Order: sequence, then structure tokens, then C-alpha cells
Amino acid sequence: MTDHFKIFPIGTIRKRDDKATIEIKKKYEAALLGMDKFSHIIVLSWFHKNDTPEKRNILRVHPRGDRTKPLRGVFATRSPIRPNLIAIYTCRILSVEENIIHIDKIDAFNETPVIDIKPCMSRNDFDSDLEVS
Repeated sequence: MTDHFKIFPIGTIRKRDDKATIEIKKKYEAALLGMDKFSHIIVLSWFHKNDTPEKRNILRVHPRGDRTKPLRGVFATRSPIRPNLIAIYTCRILSVEENIIHIDKIDAFNETPVIDIKPCMSRNDFDSDLEVS
């Protein structure tokens, strides 16, 4: 087993005004074939604004930054501060044009690196009613 992996961006989240898109690098455009058949995608991105050794070593946080809530381990939260800065989102596809996926919205910063995309293929892929922090 290796202690390190190489992860590289396949695209970038673009946000302008009230529009959100995922711009896939041209060399990966062929990987989008058939994406327009799905209503939703799972987007994995990198919390690039938290990528510091100090923040990667924080293992406990107050859920949603609310100090009135007790500390929890980062694996028990949706905190962007974690050892591996992988974010996951479920997004509705509006359209796919060449290497651009138009989505309804995403809670990410403009220019956020995308590391993978997967189609939602079952009801289990969508957010549940389970309350998580």
C-alpha cells in the first residue's frame, strides 16, 4: 500500500452571476459521451482554499462552525477542513455542450478544481432525509 496518491483536476467549476458550469478539460471531453442521458451528477472536487498543512491536521470541528455545538471529528461532519480535501456534491444537469456541463447550482467557489464526475444512477445517490452536520 502506498502512502501517497496523485490526484489531478479533470476540470473546473465556473460560477458567474447565477449560472454554474463545470468545464471539463478538452482532453477529457470524450468521457462526457452519454452524460446528457442523466438528470443529475455527483461532482467530486478539491477544497483548494483549505489546502494547508495546518488545516489538514485539524481533526475536530464545531459542526457548521457553530461554537455552541460540541466538537465532532471531521469524518462525522461535512466540514471542508479535513485530511484529504475532497468535496462531494449532487447537481442537476441542465445541459451538456461539448466540454461544458451546465448545472443548476453548486455550493463551491468559482475556479474550484474538479477531480471526478459520476452519474447519479439510483435513488440512493441522492441526498437523503438523514440529518448530518
